[in-house]
Amino acid sequence: MGNRDDIQALGKKIGQSIIGQEGMIERLLLGLLANGHLLVEGLPGLAKTRAIKSLAKNLEADLSRIQFTPDLLPSDITGSEIYYTQDGKGQFKFQQGPIFANLILADEVNRAPAKVQSALLEAMEERQVTVGGQSHPLPDLFLVMATQNPIEQEGTYPLPEAQLDRFLMHIRVDYPDAKSEVAIMELVRSEEKETHGKSAGLEKLAVEVVLASRREISNITVSSAVEDYIVALVMATRYPDKIDADLAKWVQVGVSPRGVIGLDKVSRAHAWMNGRDFVTPDDVQAIVHDVFRHRLVLSYEAHAGGITADQAVDMIVEKVATA
Repeated sequence: MGNRDDIQALGKKIGQSIIGQEGMIERLLLGLLANGHLLVEGLPGLAKTRAIKSLAKNLEADLSRIQFTPDLLPSDITGSEIYYTQDGKGQFKFQQGPIFANLILADEVNRAPAKVQSALLEAMEERQVTVGGQSHPLPDLFLVMATQNPIEQEGTYPLPEAQLDRFLMHIRVDYPDAKSEVAIMELVRSEEKETHGKSAGLEKLAVEVVLASRREISNITVSSAVEDYIVALVMATRYPDKIDADLAKWVQVGVSPRGVIGLDKVSRAHAWMNGRDFVTPDDVQAIVHDVFRHRLVLSYEAHAGGITADQAVDMIVEKVATA
């Protein structure tokens, strides 16, 4: 099988244990292929944690789960220097923290104070950790999936817009349908039975397949017309008055240059996943909400009127002419 077949097979394996969340699984794979980090927002019990655990289970990758709490320290994530003594001599040695895994689940990231959030986001951006003047590189395969609960805001520290911009995509997870709920109950029953038997060894996908897939995605063609379309969508968020009077009232701050880069990366990954070696406007439209929704800063008037970032993006997609 080729790399694309292997990645699609990985998605199907994850889908066997995550029912009714096909969109989240697709975007998890897109983030993995586009070498970006994900912010996943949804109510408790919607398989956010289970999704990345299932990815680690089927991939030759280490998983670290970090439960963010108000008393967490930056060194609890990055690691610290420990003083060791041997043969009467002492020296400091760096002890790696949980950030040095391939897959990081940053659970309830908005429950930790700003210093801890900054430590995580610095590692995400720089792909390294510096302690005691020494830099320690993170693995080539490094994906952070941060989760946050949209309804519990008491005792939380919301991520500032500049830090939200570090995430490639902001994924929203909703309830599964009734048919999926029945399938979930049946799945959990079958898993309970399996725990009493012998667990069979799983064939895991090699990390090299993901890295090779990324190299293939880097060669996906983006025409000048599609490039202009991506830029036009971004410019519509920065100068909404040129698009629509209502949009100008809703959008206070538009998408940053990171948004342009992110939209290009994920569009290429989406085209590759669908078996094409070139990007179409449909690829861009399929993921523009996930790339834009956390980068738009809405006005007070928009919040007062119940306007969401997704509604603003809907209008932008409708008003901006395709390539």
